[in-house]
Amino acid sequence: MREARRQERLLREQWEAARQQVRRWSGLGDGERRVLAQLLVLTARGWRLLVGRAGSGDVLMVGPGGVFVVGVVDGAGHGPRDQVRDQVRDQVWDQVRDQVRDEVRDEDAARLLAAAKVAESAVASLGMSPVAVQPVLVPAGQSLDREHGRIRVLGEQQVGRVLLAQPRRLRAESVRAIADHLERVLPDREGTALDEGAPAPSPADSDGLFDLDGLREAALEGARRAPIEQWMTFLHPDQVALVRRNWSGPARISGPAGTGKTVVALHRAAHLARRTAGRILYVTFANNLPRVQSTFLRTMAPAVADRVDFRSLHSWAQEFLQGRGVPVRLSGDKAETAFSRAWTHVGRQSRLAQIDPGHTYWREEIDHVIKGRGLTRFEEYAVVARTRRRARLQRAHRQAVWELYEEYETRRLERGVHDFNDVLSMALAEAAKEAGPPPYAAVIVDEVQDLTLVGVRLLHALVGDAPNGLLLVGDGQQTVYPGGFRLTDAGIDIRGDRGQVLRTNYRNSKQILDAALAVVADDAFEDLDGERTPGRRDVDLTYHDGDVVRVAEPTVEAHDRELVAAVKALPDGAWADTALLCPSKWALGHYQRVLTQAGIAVCQLEQYDGHPVDAVKVGTYRRAKGLEFKHVFLPRHDAVFTDAAPDTETARERAELWRSQLFVAMTRARDLLWLGSVAGPQGGPTAAASRTDAAR
Repeated sequence: MREARRQERLLREQWEAARQQVRRWSGLGDGERRVLAQLLVLTARGWRLLVGRAGSGDVLMVGPGGVFVVGVVDGAGHGPRDQVRDQVRDQVWDQVRDQVRDEVRDEDAARLLAAAKVAESAVASLGMSPVAVQPVLVPAGQSLDREHGRIRVLGEQQVGRVLLAQPRRLRAESVRAIADHLERVLPDREGTALDEGAPAPSPADSDGLFDLDGLREAALEGARRAPIEQWMTFLHPDQVALVRRNWSGPARISGPAGTGKTVVALHRAAHLARRTAGRILYVTFANNLPRVQSTFLRTMAPAVADRVDFRSLHSWAQEFLQGRGVPVRLSGDKAETAFSRAWTHVGRQSRLAQIDPGHTYWREEIDHVIKGRGLTRFEEYAVVARTRRRARLQRAHRQAVWELYEEYETRRLERGVHDFNDVLSMALAEAAKEAGPPPYAAVIVDEVQDLTLVGVRLLHALVGDAPNGLLLVGDGQQTVYPGGFRLTDAGIDIRGDRGQVLRTNYRNSKQILDAALAVVADDAFEDLDGERTPGRRDVDLTYHDGDVVRVAEPTVEAHDRELVAAVKALPDGAWADTALLCPSKWALGHYQRVLTQAGIAVCQLEQYDGHPVDAVKVGTYRRAKGLEFKHVFLPRHDAVFTDAAPDTETARERAELWRSQLFVAMTRARDLLWLGSVAGPQGGPTAAASRTDAAR
């Protein structure tokens, strides 16, 4: 109680001192003085305050919670406009006119966004993301907490409490370095602090320990120590310019695993949401990623999170069609039954069985080559380049495939159902009919290599070749589905600096990356630009602490005991940053039971939403795409290779695709990659089930 009274007395003394101090500042209304007095008090609690030398009501606050541009609106009148406002106001006027209502005026919002834009440019030289700067508007004399676009509107009574309640994003040395930097590069700003009998620290007082390079390294190291969810949104300073770039048409970001492509895409979405009035569509193929990425963006940039739609491609396409009154009768099970009967009727006894007697390869041919490319006539299929398909098909073979396709379509239509490819084709036809302004200001496609050609055409149709309209993000080496295409097939022309290749791996150590590359070293691949690329690519590494642990046991039982022991040996709290990944759903079910029976909490990747959870994440290799973890366990990772398989073109293609999936799983690991093997007889159906699932 005595300490509480002491703190209350100290706060009252600081408040009175701050009020006396701001009375000496000219050109301010009473409300502005009251708000600035609150901000002055925060300088005694680890915050830095930069005010305008010309008496502008817009100030910069740098503290543990981040960087804030605070604009104060006094009902009795406004302070003079500074030079930055005059230069930038016209550029942002149209963007904010429809975002601000009731409590604030257009000119107040314009002034604030102008100041925020200048601050963003200033912190960009430190390598900070544009989402690091938050604009806050404070109407003096009011009590409220609302959001208008990217602007947070706080009442006079709320502003101090809200800033103090922000999650800690910056350490004390980072606060000092950023504030000193802003004061140096913004000559119209000067630092001020609560007068306690000594002048406020100035840039000249810096001891020089926290230069720009040191600040960047400190930020990187801090992100690595944080929970994996925070690490997965860390934007390296070297990538900031890419987030802010202005592209004249469709653009593409590619690069090997671990180079930060998804992080750049997320920050780009936030940047575009702040810079445009329309909505942003962020699309992936997997249906588990949108939940995770939406959570990440809401944490990074809550002010604009509601203006970015995170969707899987097929769920978005279904909603798009339903909104236009187009009936969708999607049924994967009935479509699968239709194909199975078509195969039995015309495929099993055809010449196709001589190449591959199983129906899976030919279902893939229809899904990814014929329907996936939108082919509707045999003559188109007869001459199309079957990207990433190894089996050489003569015209007679293609004729047999086409007959199988037609039989399948007949039986599917008899059942009155659509398959997944139909949904995309129908959505593309509807999008082509669209007239008027595009439904989205921009479309960002993550893991683009997993989409079909029709899917990419659909997303391109939403924004066309508009500047900053379409961004494609992905890496051909991480393809986990059959088939492929080139961007030119979709009518997308990526030229000059609109095609960016990232070459620095921020995630994997040399040990982990070498282990992963050894799996795909002999598998050259054709990327979306049509260029043939070797499996082992040169990449710059920034992380050196990761380890690879290999465990080989004679039996599955012994292998599983070692796995459980290794997971339990992790430090306290480490399960939240750990994943166990499996090649198939059968294996996933097995190892989920193994962990649960051992008392280890698990969370399925299908349900994971991006919030930290104290449980081991479990999922298939495919479901781990776009994610990363500090510790990754891959039980019986080589079972599919050690089990005998026929040496045919289709088997070699399947094995190559399987190696790509394993490569993706291995490169999810940052600090530890655990690789389990069973050296003796395989003992059980795991390998066979894995091979079957891989073919699907």
